[in-house]
Amino acid sequence: MPALACCVDAAAVAPPGYAAFFAGDSSLPSAVPFSASTADAADSNSTHWSPAHSSALYRIDGWGAPYFSVNNAGNITVRPYGTDTLAHQEIDLLKIVKKVSDPKSVGGLGLQLPLIVRVPDVLKNRLESLQSAFESAIQAQGYESHYQGVYPVKCNQDRFVVEDIVKFGAPFRFGLEAGSKPELLLAMSCLCKGNPDALLVCNGFKDAEYIFLALLARKLALNTVIVLEEEEEVDLVIEISKKFSVRPVIGVRAKLRTKHSGHFGSTSGEKGKFGLTTIQILRVVKKLQDSGMLDCLQLLHFHIGSQIPSTALLQAGVVEAAQIYSELVRLGADMKVIDIGGGLGIDYDGSKSGNSDLSVSYGLQEYASAVVNAVRFVCDRKSIKHPIICSESGRAIVSHHSILIFEAMSATAPTTPAMNQVDLPFILEGLSEDARVDCWNLSQAAMRHETETCFLYADQLKQRCVEQFKEGTLGIEQLAAVDGLCDLVSKVVDASEPARTYHVNLSIFTSIPDFWSIGQIFPIVPIHRLDERPEVRGILSDLTCDSDGKIDKFIGGETSLPLHGLEGNGGGSSGGANGRYYLGMFLGGAYQESLGGVHNLFGGPSVVSVSQSDGPYSFAVTRAAPGPSCGDVLRVMQHEPELMFETLKHRAEEFCGQDHGNEGTHAALVSTIARSFHNMPYLVAASPCSLTAMNNNGFYYCNEEDYNAAVDSGASEDEQWSYCYA
Repeated sequence: MPALACCVDAAAVAPPGYAAFFAGDSSLPSAVPFSASTADAADSNSTHWSPAHSSALYRIDGWGAPYFSVNNAGNITVRPYGTDTLAHQEIDLLKIVKKVSDPKSVGGLGLQLPLIVRVPDVLKNRLESLQSAFESAIQAQGYESHYQGVYPVKCNQDRFVVEDIVKFGAPFRFGLEAGSKPELLLAMSCLCKGNPDALLVCNGFKDAEYIFLALLARKLALNTVIVLEEEEEVDLVIEISKKFSVRPVIGVRAKLRTKHSGHFGSTSGEKGKFGLTTIQILRVVKKLQDSGMLDCLQLLHFHIGSQIPSTALLQAGVVEAAQIYSELVRLGADMKVIDIGGGLGIDYDGSKSGNSDLSVSYGLQEYASAVVNAVRFVCDRKSIKHPIICSESGRAIVSHHSILIFEAMSATAPTTPAMNQVDLPFILEGLSEDARVDCWNLSQAAMRHETETCFLYADQLKQRCVEQFKEGTLGIEQLAAVDGLCDLVSKVVDASEPARTYHVNLSIFTSIPDFWSIGQIFPIVPIHRLDERPEVRGILSDLTCDSDGKIDKFIGGETSLPLHGLEGNGGGSSGGANGRYYLGMFLGGAYQESLGGVHNLFGGPSVVSVSQSDGPYSFAVTRAAPGPSCGDVLRVMQHEPELMFETLKHRAEEFCGQDHGNEGTHAALVSTIARSFHNMPYLVAASPCSLTAMNNNGFYYCNEEDYNAAVDSGASEDEQWSYCYA
């Protein structure tokens, strides 16, 4: 096979311009590495690169404020108390990864990535900040009632998340919202330990059992409100409450005309999925009045969609709802609470834009002020007592507290040949006359720097060659050489390197389902090496056997992400990453865990909770749980891992146990099969040496010597970590 690296004089087979191009004409632009256009121009063109440049490049100061920053070592840190966080209280994410993934023999936890890091301190700060914003607005505007929020558990039903919210919210009567029977049961259980005045708002479609549970919650002294989503539900509430001898507190969800045009506003408006029209509300009032229960109607609820982009739209919705509230008061209902639903948005891309599903043009204080002002304006005009203001903010409460960390295992190497590696006579040798003409036209267009014409002829040439290959008149070596030539021309003409594919140890369907399902974009950033200039651009490809298992859209409208090379990243300023490359997906604490499936039978990540500590590493791991094992996810799909193991064990005995001189090998095979059922489905990172799998509670070593060395080494005094189970 002729070698592509053998370059010959092109002038013998091509016009002069063509020969000059393949000889490496210095007048053509050369490819340049990626540079940060968002950083300062002077600095980005220099050899110096600092964490500040990375912070600007990845917009960390925009979407991450006030909870994430980059330290001097180039690692992303968590600021658990927001703006009140002191320098020594910042938590280095890379140190968390080291603590979690190191084997137990050297002081680690021996957990496998991918990993969700929860920071309850951030959760607490978000709750306190929301409460403070409303209290400030209420005081500033002379509002004569108070704010009392609830957390919609559908955003993240994790036990410890919900329990933390109830605990942190107890001082200001923060409650829960449920939308299904299981959510109602968990909310009832959690609120038994919360503030007795905290609201338990029961939303969602309801049957008799749901309503019975809600009435039982009221009998158990929980401050429960049954919100009617359908007109027919009022009949069940009246009937069951009389049988159960419980006086219910009832709310109605109004179907407002106000809606926003973004993706998250699709369930609002007159044709929205939920809520009652004005005609239906009046019929509900009449039924309650006829049953002597109109005084039970005490709450008005509405929701105009998640991620409300501007305070102008917010105020329009609140004003409309407040008018309905005032009319219900006029009709004789004992109204006390206006529940403005969800919609408090977060800034996923740092743009502070009101024209995008990824951002909002306001902060917590502007949001609270707009709501209080709108309710006060309508009530004052109607001379109605100011109601308690309730909101169901979920995304804004839990998004920041959770970080998904995963590893890039490998990356596709550039395949474009160098200028002197093009063997033109070999390329032309088997081409048809039309394809030869395309070659010459391509060269001329390249010499004239006609980019679009180059791409046109390159595509045409490749198509002709593919047709020849299908006919059997062109060999695979020549087809590959043509592909290389076209790639080289594309690179020379537009002076950019194609994005590489980084293969990440992750399932997008399981851990970032909103990206696949609705195109939701989250900030994704390397959590270390941010003191180095990212030299390449890449897209992320996951482990699943699915073409949708990739991330090729990023904040800022980018189709690729600035990344560092994987070669030799164990030294220099890699920050103790042991040659590994870790990425973090941020602001994903809402919905991603509850929506994730088991595509390709990849289960969820390992999870740790981390609290700020005054120790040398600024944190303590308070909870740790490995991700689901292969056996766990098999059970989800009704398989029986124990029986599966017995089947494989007997098969191994039948086909591998016949050689009586290798009983040890047979036992090792059976042990390996058993271990596979207990390990996570994700890949285990191995060292460059040949892998001899020795398992130490889920951690693999290259060979027995490495294993023994790790066991014997222990952890030095300055490497001790604070770790406890709460």
